[in-house]
Amino acid sequence: MASLTAPQAPPTWQHTVEEVERLTTKALEKNKKVSDDVANLAEDKLDFDNVFLALANAEAELDIAVEPLSFYQNVSTNKELRDASTKAEDRSRKFANQESMREDLYKAKVTAEENLRRTGAWEKLSAEQKRLVEKMVLDGKRAGLALEKKEDKEKLKVLKDELSDACLKFMQNFNEENGRITFTREELDGVPEDVISGYPKRTEDDRVLYEVTFKTPDILPIFKYANSPKTRQTAQEAFEGRLAINVEHLDTALRLRKQIAEILQYDSWADYITEVKMVKSAANAKEASIPSSCVAGLINSTLRIQFLDGLKRNIDPLGKKELEVLIALKKEDHAKRDLPADDNLYIWDYRYYDRLYIEQNLSLDDSLVKEYFPVSVVVPAILDIYQNLLGVKFAEVKGDARDVWHPEVQQFAVWEKDAKDESGFVGYCYLDLFPRDGKYSHAAVWGLFPGYELPNGGRHYPLTAMVANLAKSTPERPALMRHDDVTTFFHEMGHVFHGLLSRTRYARFHGTAVARDFVEAPSQMLENWCWEPEVLKKMSSHYETQEPLSDDLIAKIIKSRYVNVGLFYLRQLFFANFDLLVHNNSLDVDTDYTKLWNELRQEISLVKNCEYQPGQGTFGHIVGGYDAGYYGYTYSLVFAADMYATVFKKDPLDPKLGQLYRDKILLVGGSRDETDSLKDFLGREPNPEAFINEIGQGKVTAAHL
Repeated sequence: MASLTAPQAPPTWQHTVEEVERLTTKALEKNKKVSDDVANLAEDKLDFDNVFLALANAEAELDIAVEPLSFYQNVSTNKELRDASTKAEDRSRKFANQESMREDLYKAKVTAEENLRRTGAWEKLSAEQKRLVEKMVLDGKRAGLALEKKEDKEKLKVLKDELSDACLKFMQNFNEENGRITFTREELDGVPEDVISGYPKRTEDDRVLYEVTFKTPDILPIFKYANSPKTRQTAQEAFEGRLAINVEHLDTALRLRKQIAEILQYDSWADYITEVKMVKSAANAKEASIPSSCVAGLINSTLRIQFLDGLKRNIDPLGKKELEVLIALKKEDHAKRDLPADDNLYIWDYRYYDRLYIEQNLSLDDSLVKEYFPVSVVVPAILDIYQNLLGVKFAEVKGDARDVWHPEVQQFAVWEKDAKDESGFVGYCYLDLFPRDGKYSHAAVWGLFPGYELPNGGRHYPLTAMVANLAKSTPERPALMRHDDVTTFFHEMGHVFHGLLSRTRYARFHGTAVARDFVEAPSQMLENWCWEPEVLKKMSSHYETQEPLSDDLIAKIIKSRYVNVGLFYLRQLFFANFDLLVHNNSLDVDTDYTKLWNELRQEISLVKNCEYQPGQGTFGHIVGGYDAGYYGYTYSLVFAADMYATVFKKDPLDPKLGQLYRDKILLVGGSRDETDSLKDFLGREPNPEAFINEIGQGKVTAAHL
């Protein structure tokens, strides 16, 4: 691969604050000129190429120009650059709001579609071209351009800009959060030494205090290992309250969304959002119209799921049984350590006793398992698995050619496995894996460049960037990954490849530009590899002995998969229900969302709160594109389970099956209805049997508790 030259140069990551502002201005002006030109066309010139193709290409060019500039806010160590990046995104969002409300542009699209149908040109369009036309016209209707009152349209513009401001402020606070909580060594009793050694420490009043950030590698071990309930409670409540500053921004966003939905004549924001998803309506996502005893009835033949309530009724008995067992384990543990106990499992108890149950009943020590997953081994092993499965090759860019936003970032050029010339080029991938101040604090993938056909017949190639927060090395050990981290990394790489291996005609449909309640399904399917013995062997190598996981440890890991699965799903259902509830119109305008967050979590997830904390301020999904859409994480599991069980389970590493997956799911992106892609891949209509079987394994596990 070193001898091949990519047909498209990678972007530079050396922008200054001034360049971010200048380039954003230039891109917005260029895009506006295209829109102006389209809007000024004579009616007889309004055809597919002059309207829809011109606007689609301009939209792609705008994304290519501004997405990397907006990305800096998530990864840069330079506060001024992050601020400039946030400002650039704010400008881009408001520009998009303004353009979406242009009546002259909407009229041009509507007239162009009428011309196409009237002249017979419509029948000559490809399926993807027809989809482009229909989606672009629908955009205008959903933006409110079909409304009759001018004052409604003007008000919408203002509300959308205000909504953009609120969401950006929320996410800026989310990314900038750098709080600390301190504990003494005694208070950290039980936390593994290799974790504690990574905490900065200081002396205060003759006490040595360890500083713990709220980043996952720092805070999660306290939830899982700290023997003191008081330590866990203090950590949990600080973690939940770390973004209280976001409460007002979320309140504002919810109020504005309600107003926008009313003007657009939708019953609620949830109905507005779900209209263009697989589920089709908020009612389908929330309500169950079938008896809870019939799990299979959760899904009808077209997979329009009336989902959350039905799923909750079926999982509740399992979760309650698991809760009883963990409470009994807590009482036993408290009695041994002479601690008072009650009949409750608190939120700060859940991870601790879940881990303790697994250790005691499966003899599975999470700290021991971690020793087999050094980052330096796992990351290249996972890349190798994906490369072999999907027929591609990652060529790391090094030396003077390497251009990244931080020294720890890895840059790759991605090629077809058997590439002989530039026609085998796939795109670029960046991995930014370790935490630092000012960086996005979870794991996610950004599709910074789309792939699409250029006007000259060539192709623009995609670029994807994964941002994660894996534990760094300590004085005692190299950087190690928990099995959960391995699964998350495998999942996120699924999004990376969805972005790299899609090959649509238009950028609008590229990669993960599918219905939001399907977008997680491919990556959720790929998580199954992390529970396969053959794959676990390939990914593991003890950091001292270089031995892979033993068969015994692998068996225990696999057995642990469905332990307390009921409580896990109930936690997911809490997030999904909160999201839908705050986005419908059933709540009073003065609703206390902190109270709702805490009471709903206790009601649905079954674990108890203590002092209410504004946890909704940490719920980044609700302003980051998953508003009225968090249900999709569980909804898409139905498809993920079906795809894996039907196609991959028999041989998950078979490149022939990987090619089928490339052709039927990844290649087409959002260029056709997601149900059609599923039917093409499965050879039949999707069904819930595999998902039900997975839940059933949880029931088997519970029966043996």
